[in-house]
Amino acid sequence: STFDRIPPTGHGALDRWIFDMVSLCQPDRVYLADGSDREFSDLVEPLVKCGQMMRLKRPGSYACWTDPRDVARSEQSTWIATASAEDVGPLGQWIDPLEIKKELLICFNGSMKGRTMYIVPYCMGPLSSSYSLIGIELTDSPYVVLHMHKMTRMGAEVLARLGKEGPFYPGLHSVGCPLLKGAADVSWPCNVERRAIVHFPKEKLVWSYGSGYGGNALLGKKCLSLRIASVKAKEEGWFAEHMLILGITNPEGKKRYFAAAFPSACGKTNLAMLKPSLPGWKIETVGDDIAWLHIRKEDQTLWAINPEAGYFGVAPYTSKTTNPYGYQTISHDTLFTNVAITQDRDVWWEGYTPTCPEGVTSWRNVPYDPKKDEEPAAHPNSRFAVRATQNPIFDPASERPEGVPISAILFGGRRRSLLPLCWEALSFEQGVFWGATLSSETTAAADGKVGQVRFDPFAMRPFFGYHVGDYFAHWLSLAKVASSFRMYRVNWFLEDAKGNLLWPGYGDNIRVLKWIFERLEGTAQGEALPFGIIPQGLDVAGLKVDLKALFPYRKQDWLKEMALIESFFETIGSRMPGRLFEELEALRDRVENLSY
Repeated sequence: STFDRIPPTGHGALDRWIFDMVSLCQPDRVYLADGSDREFSDLVEPLVKCGQMMRLKRPGSYACWTDPRDVARSEQSTWIATASAEDVGPLGQWIDPLEIKKELLICFNGSMKGRTMYIVPYCMGPLSSSYSLIGIELTDSPYVVLHMHKMTRMGAEVLARLGKEGPFYPGLHSVGCPLLKGAADVSWPCNVERRAIVHFPKEKLVWSYGSGYGGNALLGKKCLSLRIASVKAKEEGWFAEHMLILGITNPEGKKRYFAAAFPSACGKTNLAMLKPSLPGWKIETVGDDIAWLHIRKEDQTLWAINPEAGYFGVAPYTSKTTNPYGYQTISHDTLFTNVAITQDRDVWWEGYTPTCPEGVTSWRNVPYDPKKDEEPAAHPNSRFAVRATQNPIFDPASERPEGVPISAILFGGRRRSLLPLCWEALSFEQGVFWGATLSSETTAAADGKVGQVRFDPFAMRPFFGYHVGDYFAHWLSLAKVASSFRMYRVNWFLEDAKGNLLWPGYGDNIRVLKWIFERLEGTAQGEALPFGIIPQGLDVAGLKVDLKALFPYRKQDWLKEMALIESFFETIGSRMPGRLFEELEALRDRVENLSY
């Protein structure tokens, strides 16, 4: 029977949970993942033979294509299950834990018939770090196991660290497509009609059903490392954040670390892997997506680890020009999803090269004609998954168990006007205010209304595990160590009246990072304005830019912005910290007292 073939882990509580989930899901086979290269090969070869994956021209690399209905994180199907809706707040989706468990028990009952249940032990964070968390994902998707190989530290070494009694964070995932005896499988099994990604913060548990894609199925990423971890962080006094971490070294050899929060489509990965245009400056990547921040007891300073071991990056517009280090990173041993394929079995997507080569097959597996087809060749959310150690500028400090010290925190959104290229917060509390009011303007592709401001506090809007007002209060509690870092806002996306970008971005963003670095060193000058300190003497040598346009200040525009901020704060309700309302009123007073 299946129960005779459940491999024991040696951890009593884990073995009992696995037994219960096998009884519920009724897989034909149960396999304990060991994380070896041999295992990866054994999993990928059958998928290549049956056509679910394609071996590519580039060494060790493969591509696959999803059901067109299962192509992105499904926020409308993502819930936080707590006893009270008030604990989730206005930016999350609440659901009753008892009701959703009843529904999901019906869904999971027999959901893995005809399939293999894979037991995936994984560690978020360096194996040697006391700040890391061990998760166990049970899944019926080999796609998930292959991606966990790239994205996490996983397998036998994780079980060894877990031991016989260590704490673990359980996650159950099924694509929701049991295979009847003798039936042929589909190329991308999923069950989008019943899709649900549910987080149970009290139990630190995730159940995901119906989707096989990305953040819906790779439970270590957004589910554990942000939504569940944010709750644990609040309880224990640390911070689980949607932030990159980079190391920056100046020409004299001094190194600092910055963390940065950017909403989607705001250049996060490009900044994490930046190739500086200024000679002598060096960037190294610790992480491109998630940071766990903690206060070091010895000196009450802010430190961070990157819980991930790989990148799950958006492919379109990643190129040799926009992200040369990212381009090199994915040159081998990479998994691609929903990209286009060239005649010689290589990948292609919009922006990869200036023009589309002939004979490309689109992500929908049909010939692509750029002159006739309205859709892009690669899905806009097509992805690559690759181990971080392949990055030419991978920072070895990423593996330090204590993490790295954070000197500056940056917040960056996509705004065409009003917000300057960069500025430094006047105080820690104002820095939290700027994180809380982080925003981007929507595009026509998003909802048909160009320029509508969408607030995305700390770039965490889709990832809060608890009430956003309590989250703001938790950030304000960092005031006790605020002397160890400073906070900044950046905006690479200012446009002129014709819609042309005013700032070149990409490698030239080092010029802003340089100013921030030198502010921390006490060698860069700034001018105090109502909203913060803007640069004096920003290094723009060799650039044709309009500095005045890059640092706009129009009183009436700022008053309108503050009205938007006030309305947003009011939607948060009674748990909104009064301190941030005070920051808003102080800013309004400073703006109104100016004559221009």
